[in-house]
Amino acid sequence: MIPITTLAGKKVALFGLGGSGFATARALKLGGAEVTAWDDNPDSVSKAAAEGIRTVDLRSIDWSAQSLFVLSPGVPLTHPKPHWTVDLARAAGVDIVGDVELFVRERRAHAPGCPFIAITGTNGKSTTTALIAHILTSSGRDTQLGGNIGTAVLTLDPPKDGRFYVVECSSYQIDLAPTLNPSAGILLNLTPDHLDRHGTMQHYADIKERLVAGSDVAVIGVDDSHCEMIADRIERAGGKVTRISRRHALPYGIYAEGTKLIEASGGATKSIADLEGIQTLRGGHNAQNAAAAVAACLAVGVSEEEIRAGLTSFPGLKHRMQPVGCRGNVVFVNDSKATNADAAAPALSSYDRIYWIAGGLPKAGGITSLTGFFPRIAKAYLIGEAAAEFAATLGEAVPYEISGTLERAVAHAAADADKDESGPLAVMLSPACASFDQYKNFEVRGDAFVSHVAALDEITMLIDSATGDK
Repeated sequence: MIPITTLAGKKVALFGLGGSGFATARALKLGGAEVTAWDDNPDSVSKAAAEGIRTVDLRSIDWSAQSLFVLSPGVPLTHPKPHWTVDLARAAGVDIVGDVELFVRERRAHAPGCPFIAITGTNGKSTTTALIAHILTSSGRDTQLGGNIGTAVLTLDPPKDGRFYVVECSSYQIDLAPTLNPSAGILLNLTPDHLDRHGTMQHYADIKERLVAGSDVAVIGVDDSHCEMIADRIERAGGKVTRISRRHALPYGIYAEGTKLIEASGGATKSIADLEGIQTLRGGHNAQNAAAAVAACLAVGVSEEEIRAGLTSFPGLKHRMQPVGCRGNVVFVNDSKATNADAAAPALSSYDRIYWIAGGLPKAGGITSLTGFFPRIAKAYLIGEAAAEFAATLGEAVPYEISGTLERAVAHAAADADKDESGPLAVMLSPACASFDQYKNFEVRGDAFVSHVAALDEITMLIDSATGDK
């Protein structure tokens, strides 16, 4: 855990005692702050009180005595309207920050030179974050991975020289980190998202821009207009920018040309890495993720040889286009994290012939947006509540069966794929649905898929079927 020593002896109010909020309260207390915490959930308040954290309804405290207000990222700061604690803090002139801001202050105070890579964007954040951490770890570097990827940043080991931090940042976290200053900041892409919390697309883009604007090196994907303009603005202001693209060649930067990543500078180009044969980095979207990882790792002193080795050995993100087993020319892919059609599209675009397991608790729009991928689907195996709806959408365009359960779908898809002699094949769970009709969450659903694959005859598992890890 990172003690927040920069607030030692000062009064700090905190709202939100979920996972990251509770960790923040503990870090503040450990660093010597006089923290007063609250949450709308009585169970969370009781848990904090049991840890010795002072819990008081923040309506009753003296706000003028507070040096800082720490807000959990899940609590509205601006839209649809500010949380009542935000109004109280602003009325008293108290600055409002989040846990990522506390981390960057500790880094500046104790190890300002330790490398810090921050990653944001609408899509691809988690894969890029995990890939960078893997490259650094596999090269022997002391690497800390956290943030929006699932590990609260303040639960990591404290900053020190030579320690590398890789932190995924949501727009909510960036909005609460006014002095965010990574060594390398990555902005992958921008499409409309979280507008219920940010009001407009422009406000959402402005927040994301802050991460790269404060970076020593800004790594920016320029395949959408918002990001392209952000890259231009930062460069005009004197910032150092590395552009990346999955769609077109660049005069300066790193871009994908087929499976190769090309580095361009001053009219000269060279192949810096080749993703051919790396199952965990298939598809154009992963070419962008890999280009961003390469650019960021180069910016913090990782060699090209170390980067290439890390790319080749990357195990993938669990439940996201994760190859879990193979038999003959068939690879079994766990994409359980694809809980809607848009999330399923990258996996469907990455394989030429697919035995597709889909269904669950349907989302609005179903799978109508995926019709462009139907020619890739040899057969669909439909499960859960969405089965009838998906069958109607597939119609005569794709052969299908209503399997009902995931276990039956895996068995039938594997048997059908075994009879197919048309080249490399994928049996893929990419449900385009929530899991809640049959499973507690997408992780449990993905683990069930792995277990069913492991039970097949003559299967070679690419991961540990008990843990889901490579």
